[in-house]
Amino acid sequence: MILASSLMFIQCTSDPIEGPQGIAGVDGYEGVDGVNGADGASGTASCVACHSESHRTPIEESYAKSVHAAGATVASTTFIPGVSTSSRASCARCHNSEGYINYITGKPAVDIVNPSKISCTTCHSKHGTFDFENDGHDYALRNMAPVKLDITEPTYVIDYGNSSNNCASCHQGRSKAPVDNGTGLYLQANSRFYPHYSGQAQMLEGIQGAVIANGSTPMPVVGTAAHRTGASCVSCHMTATTNGTTGLHTFKVSTSACTSCHTTVPTEVAGLAADMATLKAKLLALNLIAADGTPIVQTTTIPFKHAQALWNYKTVEEDHSYGIHNPKYAKALVKNAIEAVQ
Repeated sequence: MILASSLMFIQCTSDPIEGPQGIAGVDGYEGVDGVNGADGASGTASCVACHSESHRTPIEESYAKSVHAAGATVASTTFIPGVSTSSRASCARCHNSEGYINYITGKPAVDIVNPSKISCTTCHSKHGTFDFENDGHDYALRNMAPVKLDITEPTYVIDYGNSSNNCASCHQGRSKAPVDNGTGLYLQANSRFYPHYSGQAQMLEGIQGAVIANGSTPMPVVGTAAHRTGASCVSCHMTATTNGTTGLHTFKVSTSACTSCHTTVPTEVAGLAADMATLKAKLLALNLIAADGTPIVQTTTIPFKHAQALWNYKTVEEDHSYGIHNPKYAKALVKNAIEAVQ
């Protein structure tokens, strides 16, 4: 029985006898291949252009040579009322990283207990767009929008049309020129009687100083300075560098930035230093200014024109460009001030 069964299993698993081949089917339709599309740009190409080590290293090295990187604007690492004033809410917006980020992102101004010096992430955050070809490159700057100045009335807006707007956010004056109350006299009661240490935005615009009545040197039209209409913070202070000590993120003007427009490299406006020395001597003689340039607090009123002269002297001095930002405006402020204190 076992033998018979085994023979039966062999028979069941044997290949069946193959029948005749059927009729061949009709070939399918062979279409024509389309034209291959052009390869798109690499998805990371635009990122690598800025975020590669070869691009970042010169930026980091040049920034290390800047005043911002030195942390000179941060008075101390711990907020002490009345001492570390740069950490106060009113000053922190430009004197440390945390304060600026709060300001530019619309957060309330607060005292910064442990302030950090200005760094990459102070000014740069994230891109507002990645369509750089159509929208322009925003360099991930926190601010590219026009800047409404803090102290001008009616509201005055400065727009450089580029990343220089980020500079103007802080580099603007914080105080107003003295105002005549109709008596022709003025009480100068502030040792910080000047716009601020960084009133460059208004100086470029030509709106920072005191306009002295009957001054013989005419004031130029607001907004007409060549460095305002044909240049910008970035085009002068962040050009390419040949020695690593100027341009790029040092923010120090390089020779190439000047020679692209000028045949020589000016270090100051011709004649301005002499005029400033003359004005300072007269302010010293009137006991309006100390030898180190600090305005002297007055206990009685002084002629209003003298207050204007002092204001203009400090406005030009604190701009730190030796008149180059706005030559005609700087010279008019100083020359008319000299006349006011004759």
